[in-house]
Amino acid sequence: MHGTGNDYIYVNGFVETIENPAEFAIKYSDRHKGIGSDGLVMIMPSDSCDFRMRMFNADGSESEMCGNASRCIGKYVYDKGLTTKTSVTLETLAGVKVLELVIDDNNQVKTVTVDMGEPILDGKTIPTIFDEEKIIDKKVSFNNGLEYNITAVSMGNPHAVIYQNDIANLNLPVIGPVIENAQVFPRRTNTEFIEVVSDNYIKMRVWERGSGETLACGTGACAAVVAGVLNGKNTRKTTVELLGGELTIEWKESDNHVYLTGGATTVFEGEI
Repeated sequence: MHGTGNDYIYVNGFVETIENPAEFAIKYSDRHKGIGSDGLVMIMPSDSCDFRMRMFNADGSESEMCGNASRCIGKYVYDKGLTTKTSVTLETLAGVKVLELVIDDNNQVKTVTVDMGEPILDGKTIPTIFDEEKIIDKKVSFNNGLEYNITAVSMGNPHAVIYQNDIANLNLPVIGPVIENAQVFPRRTNTEFIEVVSDNYIKMRVWERGSGETLACGTGACAAVVAGVLNGKNTRKTTVELLGGELTIEWKESDNHVYLTGGATTVFEGEI
């Protein structure tokens, strides 16, 4: 399945068991010798929510949360008849997320809005090595002589948001790993390069921690809109154009929560 081009292998953990999910993710995420994906997502029973998600990146590392994957889970559990609810709670390592499902005329999930919760802005909690309450447009020097102004946001996983023009020609495969593994991010980081088109429309390329450049990143899009509000770059409700399509993000003042809306698509099903 994919959400805006961010694709994962989804396994029904109610009926299947994967003994070593990290090893599985590495083997089958390979786009030449495996199934091909940005990682593995396991849909599992939960003691406190409707469902539980475990997510492993293509390098085998376990991630706290993925907005695009959570939308796909919403579509999977409804379309497969695992629930009849259109408001679903999902247990993740980044806390409980609420999925609001929009159903089409064929009784299939068309779009999903995910309540991603409150953004984390405290430097230590994100985590970074900085003590600031908010890291906004902070100049940071990286290896290989790279220097960028970053805004740090966590959506349950760490993000470094950077503003730049002409991101289409950015050499992200070279720059991405340097920022991802920099000492200023103790648990590594996802990196978003943002090109502002208007106050409610931005373009984004993303280097995901553990996966490399992906076509989309839901938590990254959320972090980008939050960073844009903090920097006066965009409104609280903004469309984010990614390589895989568009997402709508809203950071509501009323509850300080970030809401992510987009589609989810089943590509194919199979057995290994």
